[in-house]
Amino acid sequence: MRVLVTGGSGFLGGKVAESLLAEGFDVRLLMRKAKAGSPAKAEVAMGELGDLDSLRRCVKGCQAVIHCAAKCGVWGPLADYVETNAMGTARLLEAARQEGVSYFVYTSTLSVIYNKASLEAVTEASPYAADPSAPYAYSKMLAERAVLLANGPGFKTLALRPHLIWGPGDQNLLPRIAERARRKRLFLLSGGPYLIDAVYIDNVARAHLDALSKLIDGAPVGGQAFFVGQDDPQNLSQFVGRLLEAINAPPIRALLPVELGRVSAGVFEWFWRAFGLKGEPPLTAFTVDQLSSSHWPSVAKAKKLLGYSPKVSVDEGLAKLAEAARAGYLSPKNPPTGR
Repeated sequence: MRVLVTGGSGFLGGKVAESLLAEGFDVRLLMRKAKAGSPAKAEVAMGELGDLDSLRRCVKGCQAVIHCAAKCGVWGPLADYVETNAMGTARLLEAARQEGVSYFVYTSTLSVIYNKASLEAVTEASPYAADPSAPYAYSKMLAERAVLLANGPGFKTLALRPHLIWGPGDQNLLPRIAERARRKRLFLLSGGPYLIDAVYIDNVARAHLDALSKLIDGAPVGGQAFFVGQDDPQNLSQFVGRLLEAINAPPIRALLPVELGRVSAGVFEWFWRAFGLKGEPPLTAFTVDQLSSSHWPSVAKAKKLLGYSPKVSVDEGLAKLAEAARAGYLSPKNPPTGR
């Protein structure tokens, strides 16, 4: 079976592609431009989520699609997120249907239900939090709904909702944490304890293969969303401390009061909007909300219906991360350039 993987040059997409190849699948990577380091045995197809014709060419001859590509972040125009994450997914769904694809697995996020309050042992029965003030989460919610509604005879779809993916090879979350820690600009918020269930990369990749296998086997999982996690909630400040230790970055030396964080985020956001500053503010309201609440899902549904089980524990993942750091990953002399 040939599987098209979007975001194949990224952290998750690359790991999913490697896992598929190891299981004997033929893999085609959808890329905007060629990139070194892609799985050697994978076919590369050049295409854009904004171009339906290119998507049809890329998906032609594939029986399944695993859609990992997305615009990530906590800042930026809503329209940009909607165009890539929601409209791009809609175009990919249309291309897949037109070219006779049978299975479609979408990488969503726990954030589609995040409502600025703590989420503890939350299940898939929770309603969407349609908040346009969080452009990434809002755009992913729109995309997930489109994917699940597309499920039907001959075209089986589902969505996976991982949260805070981490591990060696990450070019997004860990590099930002490491850089801010080394510049003494990394802050956590007081209060708590806040529990999170950040999930190791290998476990997320495995979940995608589990989901695809269930769709292929005809299991009644189409049209549904599934949380994917470590199933091992961690104290946020302690976990970040262990991450920093693993990558040999300075520890966090102080906690910022929550109310001061909210005021600071408001000031930063005002300046960025008022003066059209580029890049992301040092602190945003969404980040403050995330850092001052618990957010961890129940993975019982994924375990029961997909056969999912996190094979790599937090301790094992941290050991693998430390080993990668000793080998040069995230070295301040040669930091990753971005996702």
